[in-house]
Amino acid sequence: MMTLRHFKILRAVAETGNFTRAAERLYITQSAVSHAIRELEEMAETALFDRLSKSVQLTKSGRLLLEEILPILSSFEALEAHINGLEKRAPLHIVSSITIAAFWLPKILQAFHKDWPDIPIHVDVVSAANAIEILRNGKADIALIEGAAPQGPFICTPFASYPLYIVCAPDYPITHRDLTLQQFCSEKLLLREKGSAIRDTLDSVLYLSGHTAQPAWTSVNSQALIEAAKAGFGITILPDVLVREPLSQGKLISLSVQDLLLKNELIAVRHRDKYLTTPLKTLLLHIESMTSRGP
Repeated sequence: MMTLRHFKILRAVAETGNFTRAAERLYITQSAVSHAIRELEEMAETALFDRLSKSVQLTKSGRLLLEEILPILSSFEALEAHINGLEKRAPLHIVSSITIAAFWLPKILQAFHKDWPDIPIHVDVVSAANAIEILRNGKADIALIEGAAPQGPFICTPFASYPLYIVCAPDYPITHRDLTLQQFCSEKLLLREKGSAIRDTLDSVLYLSGHTAQPAWTSVNSQALIEAAKAGFGITILPDVLVREPLSQGKLISLSVQDLLLKNELIAVRHRDKYLTTPLKTLLLHIESMTSRGP
């Protein structure tokens, strides 16, 4: 079987015109050179060199073979030259929830790119459930999710949190801004879809209190719920970062509900069996630094 070793020996003999000098260049014995050339000639079923009195020269068949192997050797040697830098060029794949992608991830990636400016980053913004499934299948390096830490072969690192605000329009027909859980559940509720981190957090608290929510609106889009709440269609529950502006503008007001203090953790999740590259370690450090900085 032909190997790169055979190719390197053939090239060295062709360039030096001498088995001894080829052996010296490659730091092997002359007998090893002779043996390799003989093996190549047996495979080719023809002579590759003319043995002259003081040198050797490629035959026409030998020249044809050399022309074939030179591009192979060139590609191999180029790979050898930069193989130890593969980590510095390999892309990273992040899957992220919508809220994290909108308010935390840009700052994280800006900081990361200062350390690793040449590494491509691929981001998919998906639901938490989809993010974990992608991570479980080995198709992402890290998942940034909200809510509870997932079960399975994962290493989870909480890096921030946000409170959930209960809000409605100033003219929404409500007698008190302080509600009981029962009063809250009887109102027109504008909620995120089941399976979202926000809805799961709410449903868990209500379930433990013996209540359930029957929403008037259900949406996968938080902005749609904000607009519906501003129009007076009901009460919604969303992250503070999403409702901060309409609250400051007076387009929404904040309500309080007895025993309903809601907060979502933000978690960086990685598969415990996935190799942790140096760039990925740097990304994790920047994610963890968000604990003190906030969105």
